[in-house]
Parts: sequence; structure tokens; C-alpha cells
Amino acid sequence: MSILGDQVSPEDNKEISVFFPRIPPSIQLRQYQRQAVTNWFANRGRGILKMATGSGKTITALAIATELYQQIGLQVLLVVCPYRHLVTQWARECQQFNLEPILAFENVRNWQSQLSTRLYNVQSGSQPFLSIITTNATLITEGFQSQLKYFPDKTLIIGDEAHNLGSPRLEASLPRHLGLRLALSATPERYFDDQGTEVLYNYFGPVLQPELTLADAIGQGALVHYLYYPILVELTKGETKAYAKLTKRIGWALAEEENFQNNDTLTSLLMQRARLIGAAANKLTALRELMLNRLDTYHTLFYCGDGSVEGDWSNSLNSQLAAVTRILGSELGYRINTYTAQTSIAEREKLRHQFEAGELQGLVAIRCLDEGVDIPAIQTAVILASSGNPRQFIQRRGRVLRPHPGKERATVFDMIVLPPNLGREAWEVERNLLKKELKRFLEFADLADNSEEARSKLLTVQQGYGLI
Repeated sequence: MSILGDQVSPEDNKEISVFFPRIPPSIQLRQYQRQAVTNWFANRGRGILKMATGSGKTITALAIATELYQQIGLQVLLVVCPYRHLVTQWARECQQFNLEPILAFENVRNWQSQLSTRLYNVQSGSQPFLSIITTNATLITEGFQSQLKYFPDKTLIIGDEAHNLGSPRLEASLPRHLGLRLALSATPERYFDDQGTEVLYNYFGPVLQPELTLADAIGQGALVHYLYYPILVELTKGETKAYAKLTKRIGWALAEEENFQNNDTLTSLLMQRARLIGAAANKLTALRELMLNRLDTYHTLFYCGDGSVEGDWSNSLNSQLAAVTRILGSELGYRINTYTAQTSIAEREKLRHQFEAGELQGLVAIRCLDEGVDIPAIQTAVILASSGNPRQFIQRRGRVLRPHPGKERATVFDMIVLPPNLGREAWEVERNLLKKELKRFLEFADLADNSEEARSKLLTVQQGYGLI
């Protein structure tokens, strides 16, 4: 019996109480998911699923584990996630598949003894199946590394948001003796890191077909349709001056270094400029104007940058997160709360429930909602800041487009800073830097239900830099 055909019934298994993977009746794999399962097996148990955020990579991965259990008697499932909140999210998905995983993260005393005992039980045959979910940070610790040698050959390792595992320290921690490997990422290519991308592919294998683009996912109903509204924002005089200095230095760095992928100076300058753009003060004015007409809306997510803005209410520099929270909460009376890396797991779960129930109208987040977090109730996103990394943009749009009962269409407001006119000297540098970024915005505009309106808004930037 196979998930690609008929499933094994629980009644067929003598040990009904034992946890082993099976697909719940409520889940029907889509055609592209079934094809991905087939192709992973055809590639001898290796490969990367490159599918649009929100298109069901987790379900597909657990379907592969189920198939392995049925075909070869898979003994252990090991899932490695970049963040703590993804551990609890994977645990929820695993429970749907009849699994009770060990959550191996944070304090080693909370899980090491349990893991050691259950691995022994699996090796001795007294326990048929074991699932473990851990974080990248825990994977590299001595406590976890010391256990890896006891994992049996019939272990499947799944790297979630696997692009993170291409960093030297994490890649070196991946177990070499485990042959069954699966990576999940909408964007497996590492930003400005060809070597890291290569080691990732060497470990997990190639990207498998079908690759599922955003257009594919919307077309197949895996993601919802959406409206896209670019909001063009200008820099202040002070910001323009700082921007001009950084752009000039970026131009010098580009001229001096041909292989700029490994140029730390250039990377630092680009990050500084991205933070400056992300924290542009006029974005707060634009946010105030936008939300004055939307005070009766719910299920809105506000993405902030990690830079700072100079507020006229204070002489000090204030984080954008605090400024946005003040405007929405104190000024406008919009019921919001913040969702950051400092928010505890228990608090995050509470916020998620309050958001879905409408007790909170919105969540104000920095980067921790970028990867893997599943809050399908999000109806609207207001993006105040994005990094230059296309992965972040891809992750964020997938967050917003996940289907949810009663959610026919999503809405995205995207604040885009208009580059100031810096004269002929900086024009070519600016043009080259804008080219990739505009491509991303235009692609998102093209797939929107209001594509013509969205594209016409971006035409100003395109014309200014000859990028039609």
C-alpha cells in the first residue's frame, strides 16, 4: 500500500497505540505534491523541494516520511528548523500525521535523556518509530551532536528553510551517515553565497521537479489571489545626504572588486543603505494616512525594519517597530501587539489565537515572521521595510497568500522608497542596484488582480532609470 495509491489503514497495524506516520483523512495531496513525492523517490532519497511559500512543503515532506515508513520501515524522522516557533508549528503538523515528536531545543536537560532512551528503544526494536524536531542552534551543540551517531540508517533528515543550512558551521554539523535527505525552501539559493549554495546542493541533492512558482500556486488554488498597492515614499533631506554618501562608496567598492559576492565592504555598505531605506521617516506619514481609512479592518500584518527613525516626539532615535506601534496603538486606537524574536513561544501562540479570533486587529513584526510561520488568517500586509534579499520578499508574500476559510483575496501595501536624483555620477550604480529589486516588485505587480494599476505606479521609477 502507498500514499500514491491506497493508504495503509490503522486497523492493518497490530499496535494501534504506537505512533507511526500516516496521512490524515482530512488531507488530500495535490497533483504537484504527489509528483514531488514520486520524484524524490526516483532520485534515490535525495532532493530539494523548491515550492512557493505557503504551497504545502511541510505536508509533502510528511507524506514522503509516511511513504518511507510503508516502503522500507523508516525508523526515525529528524526535522531541523531555523527557529523555535517553527518547532512548535512542525509539532502541530506532525500530530496531524499521528506523530508525537520529541522537541529537542533550548535546555538540553529537557530532551536529551528522553532522546537517548527512545533511540535505544528504536535500535532494540521495542519502539518502531521516533520523530524529533530540533533547531539549527541545537543541532550544532555537543549535546545533540553526541546523539547523532545513534541514529539508525533508516532515518530521514528534513532541513526546513534549508537555505540556512548552507552556512559553514551548520553544514559541517549535518550527519554524513544518514543517506535519506530532504530540503525544503522556496528559495534554496543563498544570497551572495554561491559556495554555501553549492554545499547545500551537495548534501541534499538537486532541486526536484515540479518547481512551484507563485503563479503556479495561485493557479492551482494553493495560494489566494491578491491586490498589490505600491506606495512610493521620498527620503528626507538628511536621509538623502546619507544615501548619497553611501551610494558613492558603493560605486567605489563595485569598481574596485570584480568578485563582489565575497566583498565584505560592499555587503556592509549595501546593508547600511538598506537599513536607511527601511527606516525612511516618511514611511510613518504614509502609514498614518493609509490606516486613517482602515481603522475598522482586521487581520493586518505590519512588517517593520530593524533600523531607526528620528521622531519629532523625541530627540533620541527610535526603532521603527516602536514608532509604528505608537502610531497604530496610541494615536489611532488600532488594536495591535508586537511579534518579535524576543516574544516567547507561549506568548506567540497566544498572539496567534487573538489575531485569528479578531481580538487583535493587527500584528507588528520584524523578521521573525519571515520564515515558515503559518498564520493563514492574515488578510492584509503592510510592508514598511524589506531587505535587499529576494528571499525575504518571497517569504513574506507567501505568508499573506495562504488560504483560510472566508479569505477570498489578500491585499498587500508595499512601501517603496524613490531613489533621490544623485546626478550622472551615481546614475549607473543606482540603475544596476535597482534593476534586480524592481524586477521583484514588477513580478509581484504582474500577478496581482490589479496588475495594470500596480504596474503604472512603478512606471515612475522605471522611467527615471531607463528600466522600461
